[in-house]
Amino acid sequence: MSIEIRKVVTKRDGKNFIEFPYKLYKDCENWVPALEGDEYDTFNTAKNGAYDYCEADRYLAYKDGKIAGRVAAIINHKANDAWEPGVVRFGWLDFIEDAEVLKALIGAVEAWGKERGCVRIKGPWGFTDMDKEGLLVEGYDKLSPFTCLYNYPYYDTLLKEIGFSKDCDWTQKIIYLEKEMPPMYELAPLIEKRFGLRIAKEKSTIEFGRKYGKKLFHMYNDSFAPLFQFTPLSDKQIDCYLQTYVPILDPRYIAICLNDKDEPIAFTFCVPSLSKAVKKSGGKLFPFGFLRIFHALRHNDTLEALLIGIMPEYQGTGAHILMFKHIHENCIKSGIDKMIMNPQLEQNLKVQTLFEQYRQEEIIRRRAYSRSIQ
Repeated sequence: MSIEIRKVVTKRDGKNFIEFPYKLYKDCENWVPALEGDEYDTFNTAKNGAYDYCEADRYLAYKDGKIAGRVAAIINHKANDAWEPGVVRFGWLDFIEDAEVLKALIGAVEAWGKERGCVRIKGPWGFTDMDKEGLLVEGYDKLSPFTCLYNYPYYDTLLKEIGFSKDCDWTQKIIYLEKEMPPMYELAPLIEKRFGLRIAKEKSTIEFGRKYGKKLFHMYNDSFAPLFQFTPLSDKQIDCYLQTYVPILDPRYIAICLNDKDEPIAFTFCVPSLSKAVKKSGGKLFPFGFLRIFHALRHNDTLEALLIGIMPEYQGTGAHILMFKHIHENCIKSGIDKMIMNPQLEQNLKVQTLFEQYRQEEIIRRRAYSRSIQ
C-alpha cells in the first residue's frame, strides 16, 4: 500500500506527532522521552522565540491507515545567512523500519524546502542548538541522556541508502569523578592569582539567575559563535530558557567564573541525570513525574554536563580548571562519581581535550547528514 503524507494542521495531528515515538519505542529500554510539555511549547509559535527567524511545518506518514513516521521541516534563516544559504533542515525524525516511509518523509521536507528556494537538506537539526540534534550512530546500548536524541540503528542505514552522507559528528564521553582529583587542579591558586579569576559564590539558583542569567546566555552566544551551524539566541529565547532551566539547577553543580571586575567570563551548567525519572514518568510531569524528577535531582550518582562556555579572550587561561574543581569537589561530597559530557563537535579540539587527566571513555556518537535536494 502506498504511503500517505499529511501535514500537521489540527490539534489532533499535533498530539499524534508528539505521541508517535511513545508507540515506536515502547519496548526500547534505552529510549528516554522528551518532556511532553516542552515538545508542545517548541512548536507553539507564541512561545518559541525561534519562530522570529525560523519557519517550520510538520508531517506525519501513514501506512495501512496507521501512523508510520513523523518529521519536522525547518528553515533557520539566521543560520542560512551565516553558514550556508538554501538549506532546509529535517528534525524530529522518527519512523518504522521501512525505506519507503523514510523516503516519503524526506520527500515532504525536500518539497517544502524547494518551494522556499532551498537546494540542500540537512539534519537531524532543531530550530537551534538548544534543541536535540544529531542522529545516534554509536551507543545504542546506553540509556539516552534526557537532553539528547535516541533512535534505532536502522535510521543510519536507511538514510545512507537514500543518499545522505556525514555532515558532522558529535561525541559524548563519560568522565569518572574519583576521590583523588587530577593534578591539574593544583594549578588553581596560580590561575586565580595570575588572571584575577574566581568562582562566584551565590548560594541559590535564584541568586544566580537574577545576577547572571541573561549575561550567561549572551556569553553563550559569543563563545559558541564559531561552532558549526551555531545560531545565537534572541532575548525572547533566553527568557524562556531561564524559566525552564533555573528551577532544576543546583548551585553545587553550577560554576560561573568571574574576572577581577566581577564580570562572568566562563560558565558550566550541570544537572544530576534525569533520564531514569523522565522515562519512568513517560515524559509527563503529572501526577508523579515532578516528584520523581525532584528525587533524582537530590539522590543520584551521575551528573550530566548541559553547557560549557568560555569567552574567546579567556580561553587558555585555565578558567575550566577553576570551574570543574568546584563541581568535582561538590560531587565527591554528594556521592556523584561520574559525569556524562554534553555532545561535543568532533572537530572542537579545545573542548575535546579539557579532561585528558580524567579516566574517561567515549560512549556515544551522533551524526548530522546532508545531501542535495533531489
